[in-house]
Amino acid sequence: MRTWTGAPFPLGATPDGEGTNFALFSEIAEHVELVLVDDDDTHRSVALTEVDGFVWHCYLPGIGPGQRYAYRVHGPWDPAAGHRCNPAKLLLDPYARAIEGQMDNDPSLYEHAAEGPEPADSASHTPLSVVTDPFFAWEDDRPPRRPYAETVVYETHVRGLTRTHPGVPAELRGTYAGLATEPVIDHLTSLGVTAVELMPVHQYIQDGFLRDRGLSNYWGYTSIGFFAPHNAYAAHGSRGEQVTEFKAMVKALHKAGLEVILDVVYNHTAEGNENGPTLAFRGIDNASYYRLAEDDPAHYFDTTGTGNSLLMRHPNVLQLVMDSLRYWVTEMHVDGFRFDLAATLARQFHDVDRLSAFFDLVQQDPVVSRVKLIAEPWDVGDGGYQVGNFPPLWSEWNGKYRDSVRDFWRGADHSLAEFASRLTGSSDLYQHDRRRPRASVNFVTAHDGFTLRDLVSYNDKHNEANGENNQDGENANRSWNCGAEGPTADEGILELRARQQRNFLATLMFSQGIPMLAHGDELGRTQQGNNNAYCQDNEISWIDWNLTEEQRDLVEFTRRAIELRSAHPVLRRRRFFRGETATHESQPMPDLVWLRPDAREMTDEDWRRPDAHAVGVFLNGDAIAEPDAHGGPVVDDSFLLLLNSYREPVVFDLPDAAYGERWTTRIDTSDPRGAADEVEHKADSEVCVQPHSLLMLSRPARTAGRRK
Repeated sequence: MRTWTGAPFPLGATPDGEGTNFALFSEIAEHVELVLVDDDDTHRSVALTEVDGFVWHCYLPGIGPGQRYAYRVHGPWDPAAGHRCNPAKLLLDPYARAIEGQMDNDPSLYEHAAEGPEPADSASHTPLSVVTDPFFAWEDDRPPRRPYAETVVYETHVRGLTRTHPGVPAELRGTYAGLATEPVIDHLTSLGVTAVELMPVHQYIQDGFLRDRGLSNYWGYTSIGFFAPHNAYAAHGSRGEQVTEFKAMVKALHKAGLEVILDVVYNHTAEGNENGPTLAFRGIDNASYYRLAEDDPAHYFDTTGTGNSLLMRHPNVLQLVMDSLRYWVTEMHVDGFRFDLAATLARQFHDVDRLSAFFDLVQQDPVVSRVKLIAEPWDVGDGGYQVGNFPPLWSEWNGKYRDSVRDFWRGADHSLAEFASRLTGSSDLYQHDRRRPRASVNFVTAHDGFTLRDLVSYNDKHNEANGENNQDGENANRSWNCGAEGPTADEGILELRARQQRNFLATLMFSQGIPMLAHGDELGRTQQGNNNAYCQDNEISWIDWNLTEEQRDLVEFTRRAIELRSAHPVLRRRRFFRGETATHESQPMPDLVWLRPDAREMTDEDWRRPDAHAVGVFLNGDAIAEPDAHGGPVVDDSFLLLLNSYREPVVFDLPDAAYGERWTTRIDTSDPRGAADEVEHKADSEVCVQPHSLLMLSRPARTAGRRK
């Protein structure tokens, strides 16, 4: 085979129409073999003799897209010093654009350090890298570039969303192509969401211990290919076709006005600790890619709970992450990222540091800094809970929002004051460094934990199907089963559960910040009490699209709540409330007023009451301080939210005419559809808010100006 010198950049396999350049980083390698795997599974090895800056490279004329390949790295085997090179292991390219196959958990994939390197060859038991064709007819594709204040995120799973959808052709269910079909896109757009946040789509592996239980990795938080879309989600996934299918999905979603955000896992890899498989990074340069224990480099320093953590102070690891992020934006056209266990990415040394090299690189990067960046702001290491502490560019999953909203609606004492802070954007967490409401990604449920329906149906987790004796998953769920554990025929309990779901959805959509809806919550999806369904690739996790009348009502309610949010800028302000009056004389009322049920303003003593479970809040649409995109004033209708988490009705006195002379019912969560009639109420009249319910009233704007 003819071998040319090639170039050390770009890393990975880069075809140019006449051949392919191969480049692999390894600081510790003494010799590197490129292995080409032909259609008949024969292997041809090419020695890489050129090395520049620890990058081994060559150019092979005549090699193009569709070629499968891997590496063997010769170097030191010295676990005590952190080195685990073993040329018996066939290794993936960390920059592979596509990966074919899965590992089969064969013993040859594992090492036994005390006995020396495992001599068994792993070649027939491990996935392979694939050279891909970068061309795709994007045509007029444009990112929607939805402003943060107008964003409604829908967290979903490529497989789970479409696996049973009757409108999706059977051969496309559970795939990228299935997600791009008209029935699925119609559901998303009619719902009113603006972005889909896809659970991990980087190539991941199936864990051996799950296979032994007859289960599988469903969530996908075991990445092994940071550039490769997961091949099992492709309807036509062979020899790189998953890349084209993924791009076509993004193009279809963009055409419908939907942004695509990826849930990415750069904090660790699927290789786990010293007992895990050798698939790529460990065999290429273990000490460069992973954080090792300082006192014993044979073991890993882990802040992720998965066995390993990437070494985020190593320049080539930082390069890998940044190159991956830029690739998904520039080549795959995605619109943003949600970073799993993002606190680990900020651990340049031991502590979480907002001045870490990773944040610096993101801040100055001309591509990555311009897309949506969302952190899961915690990990399992010391000092790992960092809600409110990420840099200005970032938004964060607000775990305190989730906990506070759950506490309020289940009637927990001492919950009202914090609930008020979360409803109005969590300024206590984000305003101290001049961040804005968009820093808070508000959610009540997510993939990890109870679904919304299960949140109001179970007091305890029921994870027996996971095969871990119900020991896995979170114990403190802040849930309330409304009077019976799990399924029941009691009509009163069922009605209360439905009302509680509407309360959570309405609160989510009427809170300042970015709302995130977990897929299927608008349909009343259940996981039968399983709050850790990471291994359930079956009906427990998939959305069931056979809807009852109650579920169809919940869909309509969700649409109505999202539509109200989208239509009214006072419900999605770009800046925090200030409690101040408007700048124009015609509207002297503050932008925000908290009211007791007797229409008097809340006092410090009222906020401190442990048994306070009812409150009203006036949102003044005539006192929006921020200008619109053209610099003009923004005005809107004004709203009264009346919230009651008591177990009995509460009569609210409406405030005097200074707030509004007439109010119209817009949302009533005690009604299955949200509000059967838009009833009018006069100032100083009384309104009865039913137990565990929310009432939203509105009155027209009094001043002139643009509404958006």
